[in-house]
Amino acid sequence: MALSQGEVGFLLGKHGGAKVCRYERFICQPDLETVLAFEAIFQRPASEIFVGLYQQVQREVIARAKVLAHKVECGRPNRKTMIRRQALTSITSKSLN
Repeated sequence: MALSQGEVGFLLGKHGGAKVCRYERFICQPDLETVLAFEAIFQRPASEIFVGLYQQVQREVIARAKVLAHKVECGRPNRKTMIRRQALTSITSKSLN
């Protein structure tokens, strides 16, 4: 978008581009408000802007969903359990980007 780090920093509500540089170099992670500001600035989803971090988080969620799915399988089958199984299957079947 041809914006300098300083300009992006200003749009983020930060003072200067130093913080933007730290985000770019993965020295620090932005808070939710900053992530949403990045989305507004670059008009792209956070999962595209922070693709590496998103993939890491996605892998971790899928791993936890598999553990939870195993626990749910051991439970009594009922309507609520079936809905849980479907939700967990949906999460665990997502392909990693």
